[in-house]
Amino acid sequence: MTEPTSAAASQPSATSWAEVVRLRTLPAAVAPVILGGGAAVALGTFSLPRTLLAAGVALALQVGSNLANDYSDGVRGTDDDRTGPPRLTASGQVAPSAVKHAAFGCFGLAALLGLAVVLLTQQWWLLLAGVAAVAAAWFYTGGPRPYGYAGLGEVFVFVFFGLMATCGTVYIQYAADGAGPSVPGWVWLAACGIGLIACSLLMVNNLRDIDTDPAHGKRTLAVRLGAERARTVFVVMVTLPVMLGVGSVAWVQMAHGRGTGWASQVPVLLVALLVLSWAAQKVTGPVVNRAVGRDLIPVLRDAGLYELLYGVVIAAGLVAVA
Repeated sequence: MTEPTSAAASQPSATSWAEVVRLRTLPAAVAPVILGGGAAVALGTFSLPRTLLAAGVALALQVGSNLANDYSDGVRGTDDDRTGPPRLTASGQVAPSAVKHAAFGCFGLAALLGLAVVLLTQQWWLLLAGVAAVAAAWFYTGGPRPYGYAGLGEVFVFVFFGLMATCGTVYIQYAADGAGPSVPGWVWLAACGIGLIACSLLMVNNLRDIDTDPAHGKRTLAVRLGAERARTVFVVMVTLPVMLGVGSVAWVQMAHGRGTGWASQVPVLLVALLVLSWAAQKVTGPVVNRAVGRDLIPVLRDAGLYELLYGVVIAAGLVAVA
C-alpha cells in the first residue's frame, strides 16, 4: 500500500480532526463500559478505577479505529467519492503518515491502559484479548485483505464493541476478584443488545455509502444485502436490543432481586421499555422512511446517542432491581 502525496497538504483545522475522530460515535465506545459497570454494581463488586481504565481502553480503540479507517480508506482511494463528511487523508489536508501515526498512538495508549488492567487483575490472558482488539481495529480497512471490505465488519464490532467491552468490564471486577466463576448469563444478554446497536452504527454508515463503495471493491454487509434488506436489518439491530435489555433486567430480578417481589419492580421494567422503545423509534424513523446519502448522517449520531442511553438505562435498571 503506497501513500499518496499532495502539495496541497496543510495543517488540518480542529474541526477536520473532530470529523475524522467522529465525535458522534464516541458515546457508543463508553456505553458498553457503563453497562458493564452497572452490572458490576448489581453484583456488588464495582471498582471505579477498573471501570475508568476500561473506558479509557474503549475510547482509545474507538478513536484509533476511526483514524486507521481514515488512513486506509484514503490511501486506497475509497474516500475519493463519498457522501459523508470529508476525510483528512483523502482530502489532502494532512500527510497520510501523520494520520497513521495518530492511529497507532491511540492503539499504544489503549495498550498501556490495558496493561494496567492486567497488572491489577493478574489475568495475563487478557494481553491476548488486547492484541486481538487492536488487530481487529487495524485490519477492518487496513492490510492487504481488510475484512471490512468482505462484509464482516459487523461481526467484529459485535464481538469487540459489544461482548468484549461489556463482559470484559464485568470480568475484570467480578470473576477476577474471585466473587464468582464467570460472567453471569444476564450480562451476556444485555451485551448482545448493546453489541447489536454498535453494529447498527456501522450498518447505517455503510448504507449511506452503498452506491459508492462497490466501485472501490468495498463489499460491506449493506452492499451484499442490498439497500432494502440492509434497512430491515438495521431496524432489527436497533429494536431487538430493547427486549434483550429489558429481559436482562427481568432475569436479575428473578435471580437476585430483593424486596417485596415483582410488583415493586414492574415500574423499573416499564420505564426501561418505554424509554428505549421511544429512542429506537426515533433512530429507525429516517431509515424506514427511505432516507439516503447525507440525510443518513444524523442517524449515525442518533444511533450513537441511543447506544449511550441504552447503556445508562439498562445499567440503572440492573442496579435498581438487584
